[in-house]
Amino acid sequence: MIFVVEGTNWTADDEMVVNKLRGLKSPVLLAINKVDNVTDKSKLLPHIAFLSQQMNFLDVVPISAEKGMNVDTIAAIARKVLPEAEHHFPDDYITDRSQRFMASEIIREKLMRFLGEELPYSVTVEIEQFVPNARGGYDVHGLILVEREGQKKMVIGNKGSKIKTIGIEARQDMEQMFEAKVHLELWVKVKSGWADDERALRSLGYTDDLK
Repeated sequence: MIFVVEGTNWTADDEMVVNKLRGLKSPVLLAINKVDNVTDKSKLLPHIAFLSQQMNFLDVVPISAEKGMNVDTIAAIARKVLPEAEHHFPDDYITDRSQRFMASEIIREKLMRFLGEELPYSVTVEIEQFVPNARGGYDVHGLILVEREGQKKMVIGNKGSKIKTIGIEARQDMEQMFEAKVHLELWVKVKSGWADDERALRSLGYTDDLK
């Protein structure tokens, strides 16, 4: 597991994620992103020390994803702890995840892209319906869960503009991935404490660690 935080920032959402990560069986690598944007470098080392105390991380690595700084270090550390295994899938096999899971990841990626600053970790996506339709495509219903009413308004945007943009871009990516037309509908629901809900955690892919 690679946990990414931003520069010298530490938010309540970061704390929430760490509380969940402490219970995982998998090793957790901490990547501190955007360190190139930290103007006062004297704050960086104390912050790294603070982060190191939050849990028993496999390693703590300052990076700049945009500039590629230390990204190869992250990859090297990950390779060391990944167990060797047989090559079970063809070279052109993209993922062993279900289409339902990949649809939720696509929607979540769009949420992070357009609302990452406002909703860094306080949002998840559940695919309530993913079924083939008579037109040879798929009907997909996605439920976006947020913690607070104010976050719901952010996701929807002025007169629905934000969720419309998210929906259009997510649909386009789904059509490219699934190689079929997609009819996508999105809803936003406030569910305080969704991160404590096992069903929500399973939607994020933490199935093995919840056993």
